[in-house]
Amino acid sequence: MNRNCRRKTEKVYVKVNSDFDATGYMQPRQITWGDGRTYPIEQVRDFRPASTIADLPGDCYTVIIKGQERHLFFERADRMFPSRFGRWFVEV
Repeated sequence: MNRNCRRKTEKVYVKVNSDFDATGYMQPRQITWGDGRTYPIEQVRDFRPASTIADLPGDCYTVIIKGQERHLFFERADRMFPSRFGRWFVEV
């Protein structure tokens, strides 16, 4: 299994519903594609800090969706936009 979160693939931005625990840890729960299809995240297998293609700081979650392993990234917003926290994308 390749755990390298920096593979060259296409980024597709998606909506993600997440929970936050008392320590502030963000746990993604559900993903919604641009066309409205919604899928639960069955499992989070791995989490690690990762810079994105644009060299913005972020996080890489290795998740299981419909039985398939995917890399789900949280890309933190550029500091020039303080009202934006960040956005999610999936490698496809």
